[in-house]
Amino acid sequence: MTQNPLHRGACLCQGVRFAIHGPLAPIQICHCSQCRRAQGSAFAANIPVAADQLEFTSGRELLRRYASSPGKMRVFCSVCGSPVFSERASLPGVVRIRAGLLDEPIATAPQFQMHVDSRCSWWPLRDDLPQHGQGHT
Repeated sequence: MTQNPLHRGACLCQGVRFAIHGPLAPIQICHCSQCRRAQGSAFAANIPVAADQLEFTSGRELLRRYASSPGKMRVFCSVCGSPVFSERASLPGVVRIRAGLLDEPIATAPQFQMHVDSRCSWWPLRDDLPQHGQGHT
C-alpha cells in the first residue's frame, strides 16, 4: 500500500504488526458467548475494517485461523495467542479488528452493544450506548 496508515497495531508479542489505511469505523461491543470465550473477557471490542485497507507489516506467517462456527473465522497470533480479527462469509471484504490491539490514541469510540441478552452475569451495563438483545447489522 502506498498511502500512509492512519492507525497501527500489534499483538501482545509484537510479532504480528499491522496498519489500517483509512479512518476507523465506530467500535462495536459484542457480548455473545463466543466472543466472550474468544477474548477471555466480558465482551469483545471490534472495529470493522475493509480488508483492502488492512496491511500486515510483519508476522503474517504467525497468523492462525479457527472456524468457530459455520461461516465465521477467528484469526489469532500463533505465538502469544492474541485474537487479531474475525471474518464472516456473510460480510466478504470486511474483517473485524480487535480494538485493544491498536496503538493509542485512536480516533473512534464505541457506538453500540450487541448480544446483550447473552452477556455474562458479572458485567453490569452502566453506560448509555444503544443496546441490541441479539446481533446488529
